[in-house]
Parts: sequence; C-alpha cells; structure tokens
Amino acid sequence: MNENQRLEGQQVQTANPSDKKSAKDYSKYFETVFVPPSLKDAKKRGKEEVKYHDDFQISEEFRGLGNGRKFYIRTYGCQMNEHDTEVMAGIFMALGYEATDSVDDANVILLNTCAIRENAENKVFGELGHLKHLKTEKPDLLIGVCGCMSQEESVVNKILKTYNQVDMIFGTHNIHRLPNILKEAYMSKEMVVEVWSKEGDVIENLPKVRRGNIKAWVNIMYGCDKFCTYCIVPFTRGKERSRRPEEIIQEVRDLAAQGYQEVTLLGQNVNAYGKDFEDLEYGLGNLMDEIRKIGIPRVRFTTSHPRDFDDHLIEVLAKGGNLMDHIHLPVQSGSSDVLKIMARKYTREQYLELVEKIKAAIPNVTLTTDIIVGYPNETDEQFEETISLYKEVGFEAAYTFIYSPREGTPAAKMQDNVPMEIKKERLQRLNAVVNEMSAKALEKYKGQTVEVLVEGESKNNPDVLAGYTSKSKLVNFVGPKTAIGKIVKVKITDTRTWSLNGEMVEEQQSVEVK
Repeated sequence: MNENQRLEGQQVQTANPSDKKSAKDYSKYFETVFVPPSLKDAKKRGKEEVKYHDDFQISEEFRGLGNGRKFYIRTYGCQMNEHDTEVMAGIFMALGYEATDSVDDANVILLNTCAIRENAENKVFGELGHLKHLKTEKPDLLIGVCGCMSQEESVVNKILKTYNQVDMIFGTHNIHRLPNILKEAYMSKEMVVEVWSKEGDVIENLPKVRRGNIKAWVNIMYGCDKFCTYCIVPFTRGKERSRRPEEIIQEVRDLAAQGYQEVTLLGQNVNAYGKDFEDLEYGLGNLMDEIRKIGIPRVRFTTSHPRDFDDHLIEVLAKGGNLMDHIHLPVQSGSSDVLKIMARKYTREQYLELVEKIKAAIPNVTLTTDIIVGYPNETDEQFEETISLYKEVGFEAAYTFIYSPREGTPAAKMQDNVPMEIKKERLQRLNAVVNEMSAKALEKYKGQTVEVLVEGESKNNPDVLAGYTSKSKLVNFVGPKTAIGKIVKVKITDTRTWSLNGEMVEEQQSVEVK
C-alpha cells in the first residue's frame, strides 16, 4: 500500500457530519488499506515489499507537541509488545511529553495490545470501559489502542461501533508514525485509524526509553512466516524481516557501555533470523557468536521455533560464557498428529531428536516450553503423549494454555470439539506435572551458591531483594539495596515450587566492556 492509498482511505465521507466520530464509514478504508487474514495470500508474500530505513527522525513540525502534557502506556502480551512500548515512550519523550504511572493525570493513554489469547482482548475491552469516565472528565484526553489487536478488522470494527471514547487506533506497522497520528487526533473530531496491511519496513534509529538499566530487549527481527494454524501473529506482525547485523551489534555494544547486565534478543521466530537476507549468509548462530564477544554479562534470545534451531546455533551456544544455558523451546503438543494439525512442521520424534542434540552439546542446559491443551480433535491419548513428552524432555517450567480460537486463523474454521470441562481438566493435570517437576528441579539447588542478577525489591516484601540466575530461576534473599543491578552470589537455603530463597555471599566484579 502506498501513501496515496493510505490518504484516500482516510478521506472517506461520513454519513452524518454532525457526529463524525461515530458515523464515519470505514468500509472503504478497509478496502484500501486493510486485508483480512488470508493464509493463501500471506504465503505468497514476497521479499521485495520490505524496505530498510536508517534515517528516522522526528520532523520539526512535531517538536514540542507534548510540552506540558503527560503520557501513559499500558502494555499487554509478549516481550515484543514491551519493546514496542519502549519505542513509543521514546517518541513521546522526543515530542516533549512526560511519562506518568497514573491514568488520572495523563493527557494521552495508550493500550498496547496482544491478540494471542481471547482473555487478553477481553482485558483491553474492559479497560476501555473503565477509561470512559476519564474522557467525560477530561474532554481533551486522548485514548488510543495500538498493537496486535489493532491489526484485526473485527476488533477495529468493535471499537468503532462500541467505544467512541477512543481517539486513535494504529497497528504494529505504524508505530513510527505516532507523531503524525497524535497531531491528527488533536486536530480532528474523528477517530484516527491507521492500520496498514503492508508487511512493514525495517526502521532504524527509532528512539527508545528502556525500563530500568539492568536488562534490555533488543529486536533482531520482526514478523513470522510459520503460519501455525492457531496463531494470528503472522498476520498482525507481518512477514519475517531481519535487522542488519551491524545495527544489532552496535546497539548491544551501546547497552554494554551503559552498564546493562543482560540483553535478550527478540523475534517472533528469533532463530529464523537472517533467512531473508539476499546478500549474505548469516543466521542467529553467527550473530550470537559475535555478541558473545561483547562485554555484557548475560545474553539470551526468545522465542525459538524448533524447525529453525540449527546445528550451528547449538555449536555457538555450547561455547557458553555470557550465552545463557537456558533455552525456551515451545513444543505446543507431544502428539505428532496434533502437531500436524497445528502446522508446526515437525514431529514428536524430530523434537526429541533436537532436544538430544542440545543436551549433548550443553549438558547443563535448562529447557522450558509452551503447551496448548484442548486443540480441535485432541484425544485423551494425544494429550497423554504431551504429558509423557514433558516428562521425557525434563522441562523445568512451561507456559500452559487452553486453546481458544482466534478469528482469521485456519484453526478458527475447525470445529472446536473438545468440551471446556475437558480442556480445564487437561490443563489442571498438565499443570500438576509442571509444578511437580519445577519443584523437583529447584530442590537440587539447596545448599548451592548461585549467581543472581538482582533486579530490585521483592514484590511481596520491600526488605527482600529478588533476581534471576543464569537459568532464569527466581531467587529471593536479604541484602543491601546497593546490590540492585549487580550480579551477586547467593547461597540457597530453601526451595519452593517456583522460586528459591537464599543468603547473599558476595558481589561479583563488573564485566569490562570490550
């Protein structure tokens, strides 16, 4: 979609000029800029549509737009959404806005949304209802919905029809246009909608305001081309687009120089990194091999797809050092038949073979995973295969979910024929195994001394500090506030199902930046 099409889509005439916001006809808008999810069309998407921009800057016409104003962003969903929030916060600050942690004194409120689970959508709609009274009290307040939900036509139509307190809707591909969207929202009586179906270009030099100075997220690629039948991400986030390695490496070097202790490389399918490059052969293994030489204590990556976890990446991770020995490797099901319906493109046997390769190269590795229960047509026997695979792999934790259909995905057209009571019972049984194995994995830490990156005070007790080990185990301990932001040694005195308790032994020396 080009700029002229976008502008044509925004110049649709309204049926009733006296009530533009509620009556505006967006049907033609969606004809020009929005294409509903189509697996057939999406699989044809080519590489030529994506452009690489390294010249982003905020135009002078927007400077000072936020002077005397405050912004608030509530984030739902994955680390990618958290990273998008950091970018939007950076743009707000560059425009002169000030951050606030309260909706009550905000001049702009953004809900950065997630489309993965139905529950996440319901939370957003509930929050929009709660915000309605603020709009009544402060007519000049701007309320916006952005993120993955905004890329779904049904969601946008529901907001247009039901939530007229919303001033802005924009998608994952439109974040760089936030200054334009804000200015238009201030000047217009109509709801500003920018939801492009264009796959999204790669835009560098976007400002960021990171939360804290201990851990940082670094996007290395965008989008996904896997088209698992349950997943809306390939449609909401677009095709796989990799950032150039030199840009990523420089960003990590800058973070190391600023004193960050941990970096997590992000992508919807992070180990497909580099597959879209036409001018060089360069994958996640190459990138990790270079980043491990940078003086930053801890480096992680998420989220992996088993199909793209190649031998070179395993070889590099086995070098250890600042490359963490914890790998999150979503399996989704232990049944080859269910995996086929999910279009995961691997079998149970292939997944177990990959696990054995990883364990052989990294003997002390900790594996965690994602699992969906109650998928269409899942039988009791197939669910039992998931339980047995979980035990065979020896996962130490898992994110577990009941299947819920997402409109626009192939699975949404399947008959959701597993009754909810059976789904809940399977989830309960699975979680019992997950809890048992997590507790068992943590028991071996008792009496050991581990290195903990201290993130701050415990959520439950300000006198207790909390942080994570290299294997992402939560540790609570008593120690001086000066330990926050540092890697310290803690002797484990007690274990729980999901966390460890301990006593601080000593602080570790800072890592020299190279």
